[in-house]
Amino acid sequence: MKLTLISGLSGSGKSIALKTLEDCGFFCVDNLPPVMLPELAKWHYQNNPKTPLAVSIDSRVGNAAQRFDRLLAMAQAAQIEVNILFLDTHNDVLIRRFSETRRTHPLAKNFASLTEAIEYERNILLFLREHGFVLDTSYLTTPQLQSRVRAWLGIAATPFVLSIESFGFKYGVPNDAHFVFDVRELPNPYYDKNLREYTGLDAPIQQFFAQSKHAEQLLDDIFTLLARRIAALRESRNHLKVAIGCTGGKHRSVFIANRLAQRFQAALSVLLLHRQLPERE
Repeated sequence: MKLTLISGLSGSGKSIALKTLEDCGFFCVDNLPPVMLPELAKWHYQNNPKTPLAVSIDSRVGNAAQRFDRLLAMAQAAQIEVNILFLDTHNDVLIRRFSETRRTHPLAKNFASLTEAIEYERNILLFLREHGFVLDTSYLTTPQLQSRVRAWLGIAATPFVLSIESFGFKYGVPNDAHFVFDVRELPNPYYDKNLREYTGLDAPIQQFFAQSKHAEQLLDDIFTLLARRIAALRESRNHLKVAIGCTGGKHRSVFIANRLAQRFQAALSVLLLHRQLPERE
């Protein structure tokens, strides 16, 4: 059995680290009293043997934390492998963070100054720092911290997923899309009786748009914009949804969405949905 412990100073990024592990599939417990660790680990792996376990511990556990050496011995006796990640941060950075967020340090009420509270917390958690892998978060951005946490555990980054959905404006715009593109400027195959019953997935419609320089230019413009935005956003998020709309959602939007998905599939995980089309077997 393995147990991952996240600890560190208040304001150092423990919540971000624990959320990162949760996103990677860990079962996470926040601020657990240390005395409960061995029993929690045994219970968890009896019921969820394939799911890794992560627990955060901070200064709020008080004097119980000072018995951690004994608890480590208990964990070892129970054949629990414990990995500790300790997040440390410079005092001046912590003071600035508490000032900017207007949060109160959990120990502040017991001390005349924030600096005294931070130094006292350092002493409480010293035993954990000495047993763990220390990561200085003073000048890390959130994406950088997430990356360091995954690297420490040897976990690959969550793959970026691009969702592309075609739709018809007359049925309403998808309300969960990050980007919405209107392709109604393209010629509409609906007005050709020989093409009306086809969709953007069919060869006659694809041939229709293959003859249109306007369609290819619009596709290039949308692809270029999205490629740039994805490059800028993928460090801070792992999913982006794009909606492509035309009037009825059967010809123009389907064609563009389909071609857009083909362009991105070589580099990204792409989910493609045509909202106004019935599913094809």
